[in-house]
Amino acid sequence: MKMEPVPEPTLRRLPRYYHLLRRLQENGQEIVSATMMAEELGIHHTQVRKDLAATGSVGKPKVGHRVDDLIQSIERFLNWNNSSDAFLVGAGNLGLALLGYQGFEKAGIKIVAAFDANPAKVGQQFQGVTVLPTEKFEDLAKRMHISIGIIAVPEAKAQEIANMMVRSGIQAIWNFAPLTLDLPQSMIVENVELYSSLAIISRKLAERHRSQAKVLPTHSEK
Repeated sequence: MKMEPVPEPTLRRLPRYYHLLRRLQENGQEIVSATMMAEELGIHHTQVRKDLAATGSVGKPKVGHRVDDLIQSIERFLNWNNSSDAFLVGAGNLGLALLGYQGFEKAGIKIVAAFDANPAKVGQQFQGVTVLPTEKFEDLAKRMHISIGIIAVPEAKAQEIANMMVRSGIQAIWNFAPLTLDLPQSMIVENVELYSSLAIISRKLAERHRSQAKVLPTHSEK
């Protein structure tokens, strides 16, 4: 069956719904309405209904959705109920933090091997994952039919690693390097814009500080 393309904003909102639903499930709530979810997350209720409808979940009018059913619908829609093996390149601080995050498997990704060019790190184990030399990546990725590659190397090495992943048959790259990669159009790439997020925080904080400074009383007003 052909999968219809889904707007990227919808894909980015679905995990927010999912985490809210998990919270509700843990608290013993069985039924939830799109309106309640909209109020909780600050998203318009019409948009919530459209997003949930994309997953194939149909709620009952004036009743809502069963929380358990809605969780399963989102998991199936995002393919989170089928775990995909991934290779990570870069066993530095960021790479090790990614290895230590327990939430990936819940999202359908399992990091089964890590790679690094530093001989001092090769052979070490982190969170049960062994660090291997980078030169073994291509052969192992082909033999194990790995489809997801995670780049957690410095900017200067990112394109080289991405090229290696393409040669290895990797179909999707999760890129944490602050670099726009030059890749074939067929490659699925998700860039994690850490610097962009930090820039937004820094700018908004500066604006708030400036706004607060303007309302402080001057010496003449005291």
